Amino acid sequence: MVTSEKSARWRITAGFALPLVGLISRITLRGAENVPATGGFILAPCHFSAIDPVIMGVGLWKAGRAPRFMAKESLFRVPVLGSVLRGLGQIPVDRSGQQRALGPMKAARVLADTGSGLIVYPEGSLTRDPDLWPMRGKTGAVRMALDANIPLIPAAHWGTQILMPRYSGRIKFFPPTPITILIGKPIDLAAFRGKPIDQKLLNTATNILMNAIAELQGQLRGEKPPTKRWDPAEHNQTTTGKFK
Repeated sequence: MVTSEKSARWRITAGFALPLVGLISRITLRGAENVPATGGFILAPCHFSAIDPVIMGVGLWKAGRAPRFMAKESLFRVPVLGSVLRGLGQIPVDRSGQQRALGPMKAARVLADTGSGLIVYPEGSLTRDPDLWPMRGKTGAVRMALDANIPLIPAAHWGTQILMPRYSGRIKFFPPTPITILIGKPIDLAAFRGKPIDQKLLNTATNILMNAIAELQGQLRGEKPPTKRWDPAEHNQTTTGKFK
């Protein structure tokens, strides 16, 4: 287990968070051996509940690594909050104007330089699939993994839709909800590394990633995932915000 990145602030945060999460859920982690003990990586899970980041953060902590996310750069300028974000190693991303497209690439360099792990939701928002399967992914996670030359690891979970149903905003407190997290083996990106990174390459690699995530979720559900990912554009849906 990695201890060097688990700073005092992280341990204090975990000391508060883990017992609270333990009151409302019973998390089972599978595939922890697929998380690198050291070095940078991107963990790419499915996403169908607002509480997913909390659950995945706990899961990654149980796997021995400190969970990190990308946050708007403006949040780092907020008194107290900015200090907390920096102390926990969260990664600032400028999402304004021309800097928006450069944000993930800068974050990838931070991962490579610091040897940190980052949780990135490749769907970009809660899935629109009515049956909660992963929908069509965006290319950011793949692009970051290729830019930083770090592992890209698919993951899935099942149970958060009971703990906090999609868009409900309400948490089921009792009894504790069983949740299983399954972390897969890193995606083989060898065929894509060292080549010009264009949209076709990114789309192809992202499709491989999303299929891997869906397969993991299928294992947890005991079901076969659909062969085609749900595409919001084909159903006149936006990719952000509520769609009901």
